[in-house]
Amino acid sequence: MGLEVDFEPIGRRVLSVRGETILDVAQRAGIMLTSICGGAGACGRCVIRLMSGQVSIPNITEELELGKEDVVAGWRLACQTEILGEVRVHIPPESFVTAQRMQTEGQTLPIDPDPAVRAFNVDLAPPTLDDLRSDANRLRDALDSSALTFAAPLLRCLSNDLRSLNFHATVFIRGTSVVGLRPVRSPALGLAVDIGTTKLAAYLVDLSSGETLASVGAMNPQIAFGEDVMSRIGHAIIHPGGAEQLRSAIVETLNELARDLCAQINRQAEDIVDAVVVGNTAMHHLFLGLPVKQLGQAPYVAAESAALDLPAYDLGLEISPGAFVHLLPNIAGFVGSDHVAMLLASGLHERKGVVLGMDIGTNTEMSLVAQGRHLACSTASGPAFEGAHIQFGMRAAPGAIEGVVIQGEKVLIKTVEDMPPVGLCGSGILDLVAQMRRAGIINSRGAMNLAGGNPRVRNGAHGGEFVVATTEEGGTEITFSRSDTNEIQLAKGAIRAGVNILLQHAGVTEGDIDEVIIAGAFGTYLNVQSGIDIGMFPRVDRHRYKQVGNAAGVGARLALLSKAQRERAKELARQVEYVELTAEGGFASKFARALPFE
Repeated sequence: MGLEVDFEPIGRRVLSVRGETILDVAQRAGIMLTSICGGAGACGRCVIRLMSGQVSIPNITEELELGKEDVVAGWRLACQTEILGEVRVHIPPESFVTAQRMQTEGQTLPIDPDPAVRAFNVDLAPPTLDDLRSDANRLRDALDSSALTFAAPLLRCLSNDLRSLNFHATVFIRGTSVVGLRPVRSPALGLAVDIGTTKLAAYLVDLSSGETLASVGAMNPQIAFGEDVMSRIGHAIIHPGGAEQLRSAIVETLNELARDLCAQINRQAEDIVDAVVVGNTAMHHLFLGLPVKQLGQAPYVAAESAALDLPAYDLGLEISPGAFVHLLPNIAGFVGSDHVAMLLASGLHERKGVVLGMDIGTNTEMSLVAQGRHLACSTASGPAFEGAHIQFGMRAAPGAIEGVVIQGEKVLIKTVEDMPPVGLCGSGILDLVAQMRRAGIINSRGAMNLAGGNPRVRNGAHGGEFVVATTEEGGTEITFSRSDTNEIQLAKGAIRAGVNILLQHAGVTEGDIDEVIIAGAFGTYLNVQSGIDIGMFPRVDRHRYKQVGNAAGVGARLALLSKAQRERAKELARQVEYVELTAEGGFASKFARALPFE
C-alpha cells in the first residue's frame, strides 16, 4: 500500500513508497519543482514546507541552505526529505518552475470615480517661536477644517513626516479623518481584494482616474489548514490559537500582495490610502478575527452581516497608517460579501426577465431574479472542481488537463500552458465527464461501461476506470475512476438542486430562464456546454449564458471607487431573500433527483 503525498496548493495527491524523497515523487507525478542541482541539495531551490506527516529528520545540508530557524518552522528541501508516512506539504510559488494560473480578470464597467478618500496638496509654514501651533492644528488650519481627526498610528509619525517633507505634502482625507500624508502630488491609491476560499485576487487602483494599475493573484494560505470552509471553521474551533493562525496567514499574504502590487508601479504600500475587501462569510469572519463556531452549526448565523469600516492598522494591514478597510455586507451565513460584489459587477438585479447568477466554487453561491423577487442560496458543491478527492485531480497549474474531447478510442486533451499532462483540473474534469457520458463510457448513474469495447476502459484499483492519458502520450498515466465520477456527481447534484429549489420558490421553470451569468475563476474556463450536457446547468440555449470572470473582484473595485456603489451594496443585501437549503422540506430527495447525469 502506497503512502499518499498531498501537494498543496495545487491539490495533487500522489502515492509514494517509503524512503522516496519528496522531489522524486513530485518529478514522477510531473509536478515541476525547481531543482537546478539535480537533487544534490546544493542549489537550495526545491523548498517546501512540511504541514503534517512523517519524514526523515533534517540533515546538515538543509540547515546550511535554509537556516536552523526555518528548518524548525517546517521548511525543508524536497530533494533531501524522505517520506516515512502519509505527508502533506506546501509548495511556495518560487519553488515551481512555472506559476499556477490565477484568475484576476473580469469584465470592466465604466464609472465616474467618487472615492471615499480625497487628496489635498498643502504648503505649510514651518513653526517658529512666534507660531507655536501644534503640527496637527497647523494642518487643520491649512485645510480650513477644525473638525479633522487623526488616528493614533498617524499621529505617531505626523511630526516626523511633515519635517521630512519640508512641510509640503499631499494629505488624504476620509470624511473628517486624515488617513495619510505623502510627498506632494502623490497619487491616491486604493486596494481591492477578493478573498476566495482557494484563491486571492488583489488590485491596485488609482482612486482619481479609476484605472486599475496592477493586479495579482495568489493561493489562499489557509488551504494549509483545510481545503474547504467547514474544515477551517473546525480548525479555528478545535485547535488552541487556530483562529489566530488562520487570520495571521491571510493578513501576512495580503501585506505581501500589497507590497508586490506597489512595486510594480514603483510605489510603496504606505501609498495605499483606502481598501475594500470581499469574501464569503467565513473568509470575512476569519480575516476579521470574528467567532466562527456559530457559522458551523445550524442555523448558521453570522456574527455581523452589516457593512463595516475598520482601521487597517487594527487589522494588521501595512498600508497608510490612518487608512480604513471597507467590507461590503454579508447576506447570510454562507452567502457573503463576495456575492454582493458579484451582483454589483454583473448588474444581475437590474436585468429584465428571469436571470440566474452562479459563482461556482467550493461553495457555489447563486441568485435568481424573477417575478419581482431576488432569491439567493449557497450550495456545498465541495472542492471536487478544484481537483480535491479526485485521484489525478489538481488545480489549474501547468500540465493540468483543462479540456477534453473523446473521439472513439482517441482522447484529445488541452493542458494549461501546453505542458505534458500531469493531472486534471476542474474544467478538464467537467469536459471529461460530459464526453464520457456522450460516448456511452458511463451511464446516467456514473457506472462505467466495462463491456462497451473501448480499450481505454478497464478494471482498476477503484473499480472501473477510464485511461485519459497514457505514458506514451505524455509521460504520466492519468485515469478517471468510478469513485472520481461519484465525487463529480455530488458536486453537480448540489449545484443543480440549488438551482431547482430557487426556481421552485420563484414559481418559474428552467425553460423560463432568459439569461445565466457564470462568475468566478472556475466559471471563467469551464465549457458551458459540458455543464449543460451532464445536467449541472439548466437546459437553455447556449447563447443565454454569459461568463463574466472574477466579478467579485470587479465589484470590489467598484466599491473602492464609488461611495454610491457602497450604498448600493447595502441596499442589495437588504433586498435579497435568502433560502436556507438545509431547512428546505424534502431537500434530500431533491438532491438525490439531481445526481444523475442527464
